[in-house]
Order: sequence, then structure tokens, then C-alpha cells
Amino acid sequence: MNYMGSPANRRENTISPVANMLLNGMFLILSFLCVIPVVLVIIVSLTHIDTLVTEGYQFIPDKLSWIAYESLFKDYGTIFRAYAISIGITVVGTIASVLLMALYAYPISRQDYPFRTFFTFVLFFTMLFNGGVVSKYIIFTQSLGLLDTYMALVLPLLIVPFNVIIMRTFFQTTIHPALIESARIDGASEFRIFFRIVLPLSLPVMATMALLGTILFWNDWFNSLLFIRTEDKYPLQYLMLRVLNDVQYLRNNVQLAAQNPELMSNLPDESLQMALAVVCMGPILLIYPFFQKYFVKGLTVGAVKG
Repeated sequence: MNYMGSPANRRENTISPVANMLLNGMFLILSFLCVIPVVLVIIVSLTHIDTLVTEGYQFIPDKLSWIAYESLFKDYGTIFRAYAISIGITVVGTIASVLLMALYAYPISRQDYPFRTFFTFVLFFTMLFNGGVVSKYIIFTQSLGLLDTYMALVLPLLIVPFNVIIMRTFFQTTIHPALIESARIDGASEFRIFFRIVLPLSLPVMATMALLGTILFWNDWFNSLLFIRTEDKYPLQYLMLRVLNDVQYLRNNVQLAAQNPELMSNLPDESLQMALAVVCMGPILLIYPFFQKYFVKGLTVGAVKG
């Protein structure tokens, strides 16, 4: 007789109604605290500059204004072009990055790979040391000839060593060696095993790395500062940085302020910063719900052991 399945002997993971209510209340409070800063950023972006100067940040400002968004979208063609460039770089870079990191992480997760120790050491070494900005600039501009090209925005971010380690650990803890061995006995090649068996079973960690890669490529502006010279090739983040620097320069220029006092009084500063944040965070907020269910599982399973 099987006693393990009887209701009397089965252990159930239940909590009391009071504890359940307290946990739900705590999660509601934490969710509220996470949403409040985003709401405040949106409100400040719509607050008139005079209200910001006299009263500071408020959830219910006395005077609203669209001047920050009007200043930002005055040349809407440039904004839309920068959006398209950032989306293209993010999509291409994320797909290539996840695939390359998986191709790196899978062999070093296999116990029968003869060069596993060497390539793992190379991975850890790049986490501790790097060549610096000068050598990076020389390699990409002189050796590879990628100055003022979109490839210069994609290549530097393709391999993230820490993400490769997470993927390697996920492969070690999730993909059983017997599954690979049985596929090899059936005549499957290594590439067929990787693309038909390993990748479909690794969807949580792949989605997690895709989300991290999307955020990395979308928020990158430093590589644009180094390699991009043509204004028509500016991605969104770097364009927003240039706009913000131009506004701050105008506000700090005493001579210009004396010549155009009305222009300088209506020129947004803090509200423009918040408007830039609202414009830039839109795509990330849209894609995060699609990756959310895989995010925690991909990180926790991939971090069971180092």
C-alpha cells in the first residue's frame, strides 16, 4: 500500500491566512515603493520650471508644462532616427550576444571537453583584467577599421564573462550528461545536440541573458562617444546625452543668458532630464513583462554552484 500519497501523510506547503495577508501586504508595499520613483519622474518631466525652482519635486505640482517634451521633440525626425538605430543595435546585439555566450558556455560546461580548464581560465582572467580604453580604441579604429560604424557599438558588448559563467552553471546543473550521450549514440552531431536539445531546455537562462543583454545594449552610450562621429548615426542614449549637455551649456553661459533672458528663463533643465528618462525607458518597460517569468529561474538555477 502506498502511504506517501495519502492526505494524512502528505506534507503540504501551506501558510496561515494571517501570514498570507502579511506577505501580500508586504509585497504590495514593496511594489508601491518601486512604482513611486517612476511616477515621480513622469510628473517632474511635466512640471513647469518655475514650480521646480520654488517648490521642488512634488507629486501634485501647481503648474504643469510640456516645454521639456516640446524642446526634446522639436526635431522629431532626429529622435525617431536615433530610436530606430538603438532598436536595431539592441536587437542584433542581443541575439548575437546570447548565441555567442551560449556557444562559449556550453563546451566549458562539458566534463569531457579537453580544453575546458584553459578557456575557463581565460574567461575569469578577462573579468579581472582588461586592456583599457586606449587599447580598445586603437584595436577597433586602426586594427579593425570600425570607426564611425555600427559594428563598433555591437562588438565590445557581445561577450560578458559573468553572464557566460551563469550560463555555464545552468548547463552543468540542468543538462544531464546522459541526455547528451544518448543523442550522440543516436547519431546526432554536436551542433545538432546543441541547437535541438540544449537550447530548447535552456530557455530560462537564455531569456534571462537576453533581458540583461537588451538592457546593456539599450543603455550604452560610452561606445558611441568613442567611435561614432556622424550625427546621423547617434543612438538614442548618446543623442539624449548630447541634448542634455547642450542645455546645461546654454544655462551656464553667462553671456548668452544676459543677451536672451526670456529664452533662458523658459529653458528646461531638470524637467528635461526627467523627460529624457521617460523617453529612454519606454522600450525596456514594454519588453520586461515578456521575460519576467524566466528571469528569476534563469538566475537562481544558473547560480547554484560556481
